[in-house]
Amino acid sequence: MSKPKEVLGILFQLVVAGLAVLFTAYILPGIDVDDYLTGIVIAALLALLNLTIKPILIFLTIPITLVTLGLFLLVINAVLVLIAASIVSGFTVDGFWWALLFSLILSLVNSILGISLGEGKFIR
Repeated sequence: MSKPKEVLGILFQLVVAGLAVLFTAYILPGIDVDDYLTGIVIAALLALLNLTIKPILIFLTIPITLVTLGLFLLVINAVLVLIAASIVSGFTVDGFWWALLFSLILSLVNSILGISLGEGKFIR
């Protein structure tokens, strides 16, 4: 694949992920995203957090993740959403449970978009 196509593919995924963030925030009253640009920033930041911080958190919580049969990974996703909310000023989350629900629905929306658009995997 050539470089311009790779860049366009990444930009396409980012735009679609931004739409997924906006849609998810729209249906959840405890989540607020100011505008579309903020949605794209949140999508990019969540992708970055998933690449950098999430593996460290998973490693540090292996025992509790094993005991809970992997369900603790949902808590890690919610924590990443809360971290993103503390970094981006136009993104508001009204607590842990809203962050957990946001991460669950965002994963579902991204999975549906990934299957229907055939563009690989978006943010989780």
